[in-house]
Amino acid sequence: MNELIKIDNALLSRCRTAAGCIADKVVDSIKDKTTTSVERSVARLMGIDGVDGQGVPLPNVLVDQITKCGKLEDGVFYWIGNAMIETGKTPREIALAIGNGDFLITDFPEYTMEEISEAAESVVRDNITLLDESAEERKERQTQYPKGPSPLLYVIVATGNIYEDTVQARAAAKQGADIIAVIRSTAQSLLDYVPFGPTTEGFGGTYATQENFRIMREALDEATEETGRYIQLVNYASGLCMPEIAVMGAIERLDMMLNDAMYGILFRDINMNRTFIDQYFSRMINAYSGITINTGEDNYLTTADAVEEGHTVVASQFINEVLALRSGMPRKLIGLGHAFEINPDREDGFLMEIAQAQLVRQLFPESPVKYMPPTKYMTGNIFKGHLMDGMFNLASVMTGQSIQLLGMMTEAVHTPFIQDRALSIENARYVFNNARHLQDEIVFRPSGMIQRRADDVLKETTAMLEAIAEQGLMKAIEDGMFAAISRPVDGGKGADGVLTKGQHYRNPFMDIFKEKLGIS
Repeated sequence: MNELIKIDNALLSRCRTAAGCIADKVVDSIKDKTTTSVERSVARLMGIDGVDGQGVPLPNVLVDQITKCGKLEDGVFYWIGNAMIETGKTPREIALAIGNGDFLITDFPEYTMEEISEAAESVVRDNITLLDESAEERKERQTQYPKGPSPLLYVIVATGNIYEDTVQARAAAKQGADIIAVIRSTAQSLLDYVPFGPTTEGFGGTYATQENFRIMREALDEATEETGRYIQLVNYASGLCMPEIAVMGAIERLDMMLNDAMYGILFRDINMNRTFIDQYFSRMINAYSGITINTGEDNYLTTADAVEEGHTVVASQFINEVLALRSGMPRKLIGLGHAFEINPDREDGFLMEIAQAQLVRQLFPESPVKYMPPTKYMTGNIFKGHLMDGMFNLASVMTGQSIQLLGMMTEAVHTPFIQDRALSIENARYVFNNARHLQDEIVFRPSGMIQRRADDVLKETTAMLEAIAEQGLMKAIEDGMFAAISRPVDGGKGADGVLTKGQHYRNPFMDIFKEKLGIS
């Protein structure tokens, strides 16, 4: 990576110090808390999947019963292990029995944590082995079928029907796409359960279910063999079921998960504590399984001006990075996001875009940075839109971005057709090929507009991070410092799913993840 702009290392050090302080305060505030979604994740990690006779997911059946009994603070592991000793049943059999109304799991005589841990040891070990085997298979396939050159071409499918999605995904792979993201059905992030089985009736996207993950992974494995390139699969570990979906993705060998620390708070009005607790555990799952995360800073620029608020994107990237590090993620798995969203009518807007993109690339040299396309200013003029996407592609290859979500010329018209996607891939491959080594041949003037813009953004980022470090991240969000959106500290959806850990609480999977990832 060429360093085309000069970074003020003193400012960079101040940014990292402030971001570390911010993250430490967040982690300290959540360390004695858990959530209903974390506990459902533990249930899934113990092999509980499927639905009861009424179609309710078994992890919800289990957690809801313990919650109604007022004893979830001790954690599902305690109650599952206790019931295993008393009944001799497997965790899934216990959940099915609860669904049938056979017993209350909290009514059994209580055993010691030592006895419970011993009884459940093989279950924990077997399910950790499933994650290990999935991660190992990914490594083997990536060795056998190398990835394409950067920037990797990232496209989306969103038909609502998983079987139609696989047709579109395989077509995109044959056309040259490297990464396929399956957009989730509208508002799935606000469902406090994960749908079960294959689905064919999503709205604006396809439901994230474990079976849908399996179906798409199988299709992309076939596309990998057909193209000779490893085709990566992406979905969303976000919303009220963030850690549960991370578990499902780890089991079904996804490659990337959209997993932002603040997106759910800002754009879905999910409770802050719920989000920060869930992202902490979900990122451990992703890190343990070798799954790259993508953060969502690009979304800030859909509600705020990209020039005036460009520093908020960088500030969020620093915070997202450090929170991910606190969950044990290596930088090579922390895919930070930003976007090509400056008003195209602004004079020298392209130079300002180059400044932002190059600054981000140099500030986070080890991260697989994900660059998002122009959407805010797409008008339905497909010819101008295609040209804007071409400029976006040029900015990406010129600044050495890692992952390129391709723009669609019909962005403001309709959900892209296969032929729209094919034209976008052709556009990107043309620009990338013809400007592949442009970055190696250029320099920026030390006193030029690009350097000055980068300097200004870094200065504003430093001031913002230090202000947040002083007052705390939750207060900063409440004050509307990100995306011009304010959220109350104690409000938001899912607040009733946050609870303080009790005296019997243990999450053996978190213990294993922490040990493997070196988290103190």
